[in-house]
Amino acid sequence: MKSALATRQTAALASHATKWAWPIHVDAYDRSADLTVLEQQELSSLLSCSGRLWLWTRTRVQNLDRLIRPVLDVMNETGADPDTRGLLLKVLLIETATRQKTFWAWTAAEWAETLCPTHTLFVKRHCRVTPSLRTCRPHLFALGYLCGCVKDCRPLGRFHTLRLAQKVFGQDRVNQSVQRITEVLTSWGYERDNVQGKVTSKLCEVLLTARSPHLEDVTLSDLAALHDAYRHCHDVRHAICVISRVLKTLGIISEALKPGWSLGQGGKKSDITAGIAAEWVQFVRRWRETTTVQPPTRNLIYWRALQAGRWITQVHPEGVSPALWTRDIAAEYVAAVLRWRIGDWTSGDRQHPACGKPHSPRDKADQLYCVRRFFQDCQEWEWIPRRFDPVRSLAAPRSLKCLIAPNPRVIADDVWAKLLWAGLNVTESDLGGAVPAHPSRYPIALIRALSVVWLFAGLRGDEICRLRVGCIRWDQCAEGSSGRKKICFLDVPVNKTSTAFTKPVDRVVGEAIEAWEQLRPNQPAALDPKTGELVHYLFAYRSYRVSQRFINRTLIPALCRKAGVPHQDARGMITIHRARSTIASQLLNAKEPMSLFELQEWLGHRSPASTQHYAKLTPKKLAKSYRDAEYFDRNVRTIQVLIDQEAIRTGQEPWKFYDLGHGYCTYDFFEQCPHRMACAKCAFYRPKSSSQTQMLEAKSNLLRLRQEIPLREEEVAAVDEGLAAMGKLLAQLADVPTPAGPTPRQLQTPRLVQLEVKSTSRLNERGGG
Repeated sequence: MKSALATRQTAALASHATKWAWPIHVDAYDRSADLTVLEQQELSSLLSCSGRLWLWTRTRVQNLDRLIRPVLDVMNETGADPDTRGLLLKVLLIETATRQKTFWAWTAAEWAETLCPTHTLFVKRHCRVTPSLRTCRPHLFALGYLCGCVKDCRPLGRFHTLRLAQKVFGQDRVNQSVQRITEVLTSWGYERDNVQGKVTSKLCEVLLTARSPHLEDVTLSDLAALHDAYRHCHDVRHAICVISRVLKTLGIISEALKPGWSLGQGGKKSDITAGIAAEWVQFVRRWRETTTVQPPTRNLIYWRALQAGRWITQVHPEGVSPALWTRDIAAEYVAAVLRWRIGDWTSGDRQHPACGKPHSPRDKADQLYCVRRFFQDCQEWEWIPRRFDPVRSLAAPRSLKCLIAPNPRVIADDVWAKLLWAGLNVTESDLGGAVPAHPSRYPIALIRALSVVWLFAGLRGDEICRLRVGCIRWDQCAEGSSGRKKICFLDVPVNKTSTAFTKPVDRVVGEAIEAWEQLRPNQPAALDPKTGELVHYLFAYRSYRVSQRFINRTLIPALCRKAGVPHQDARGMITIHRARSTIASQLLNAKEPMSLFELQEWLGHRSPASTQHYAKLTPKKLAKSYRDAEYFDRNVRTIQVLIDQEAIRTGQEPWKFYDLGHGYCTYDFFEQCPHRMACAKCAFYRPKSSSQTQMLEAKSNLLRLRQEIPLREEEVAAVDEGLAAMGKLLAQLADVPTPAGPTPRQLQTPRLVQLEVKSTSRLNERGGG
């Protein structure tokens, strides 16, 4: 394919070596506007017999030679038959006699009046010549164009551009240029019927604008002029842009046409600098030309700085220059931003649907960040004096920062499951919208691959659109000789936070991408705006890269319709980024979840803090983890309580016994006792080995209960950490009175005195001996 195209292109360049010359030399004719007396007499004579056959005598032809010769020369170039020549001469001479001046002097309005907007009106106007004027009007267009009287044929009415170009430049030359464009577009995936329609028509109009049948004579200014002429015709402008992309691929022009500014209210271009002081606009534009930040961030700061300029121009006209801002103005601006609503301090050409509603906290913080960054750079570059510190004076207030927190907009599990089914089973008719049978402009293989990547890869919108051909790699299974594909790796391009990296994805992603790559037509290499490289984008068709706008506004709504789910839920519209949050949250809440650092690498984040904005633990996962942690059981111990009903009636013996395992405690307020971890030396303690406790266990009228005892932190540590914590707890309770009265230290004193007396007596005995 490439060699055939190269051969044809070489042949076209060889044919262009003999440059096409303009066939009509207007300097060779007498182009005076006034008619001579003899010409007026001949025209009057012809008008008198307009309904009959005109007699072209030799004398009459000689007298009207100045008016007839250019018409005959043009007819020789356009190949008009004799009948058409006679009709065209009649129409032209009658119009000349009516206006009393030659066609060289006709104005654009007079040419438009003669040619008429449509063929029907043309026949109606010139019906006195003859009712049959079917082939006359195109040649009259060619006459005005070749003689230089008509520079632009569009204001003159509707006409067939292909026929006019073939009559002016020759059928072979025009067909050769059309064939070159058609071959390139067909290799890009365009259908031949589509190319032969609007694209061919606009190509001929481009050639007429360039006044040459060769593509090499077309300039970018010719395309831009024609593009601007069709301001309200989107299809025509799109066709001209397609032609410009072909000419760029062929190396004829340096760059293709880009979409212009969108029209505002009243059919005028939006002026985002309206209502802003010129000095402020000058500083902001200079900043945009100097800064090195990425284009999206640059455009955001530029727009926000202009918005601040519109505020300062109307509120403080004395401070319209950034050099005049003070700390007081900065503080007043911060307070004003906190009260702004959507649509405030804008040009007003385009109304936002949510106009009048309060800005979100994040929008307010972004507004302050953009203006703060603008002033920081202006002071750093020494454009303005340091009259205040932007970092402190234009910082977001703490009350605003408290309202901003990670809040992943996760899609519900049942809705996400239905979207997965819709993406795996999408068909071409699903993208028809209101007309189900209407096919999509993209092949179904591209739609399926795009849907699967959105649903399973967890990529940003920009990363999806910038995936390159060959981004899928397979890790072959080491076991066996079948060579079955096991693990699929996806090469992710450079993004806003990290360089290019590779991540594992599900096999269905690789299979869908491979199926599209096998059917993908050859596309021209495009410039990657982030790396400056010429790359072949994976999701490119007809020389255009699939945009995020198509995914958000066409593909995702179509999948929602197929799945039977709404396009909007309580958290907002379902977009590209919400799928990324949903996938990240599901990986974090899986049965064997990915760690935060693993998820950070998989998402391509610079820090784990960014990952927290996407992944969120589900309540079910939190409940399971909380249950497994046994927080309640760790801090509250259940103890068995025995109640002696007979002792309650007599009132002479203890009636409530707390089962400690190794014995019982008869203190009524055991749950409040600080010594319940060391009860052996307490007067209320009853060891189980005594006969009293054995008789107590043998009673038949015991009421057995269970009581939950809250544990203090020291007691929890004693239970968990063992003897060391127990010794520490006993040391802390050494001087705390027991329910019986004495402290543990006092209870140990008799024992210590007895040991001391024994040791003294032994020493005396040894000394006496």
